[in-house]
Amino acid sequence: MNAVLLAKYFGSDRQWRGPCVVILDADATIQTSGSDAIVQSGAKVYAPRMISGRVAADFACLLPQEESLLLVQSHRIRQATGEDLHQQTLFVVALEHVAAIEFNDWAALKAFGVTPP
Repeated sequence: MNAVLLAKYFGSDRQWRGPCVVILDADATIQTSGSDAIVQSGAKVYAPRMISGRVAADFACLLPQEESLLLVQSHRIRQATGEDLHQQTLFVVALEHVAAIEFNDWAALKAFGVTPP
């Protein structure tokens, strides 16, 4: 993806922005469409897995000189004891592998100088 276009939204000041979904031209994530279960006789039943290039980022930061995009995902995992475990994953993505950016509202249009339809 063009670094100039990405800089319109993310800026070139190395500040964190987000959230957004970054679509890559690579198999980057595995998503489940349900939860795994243990059924009769202790047999495990696994939920279907889908491999995609969609990375749901909580925060993103553009590094224009390095031609990279930093993405951070945060996950909350509930333990059997009731405690929450917070896991954060950092992705360092080369700009040539970014196919698209998806935003969850129209507020991003203002950064591109476009009015909502």
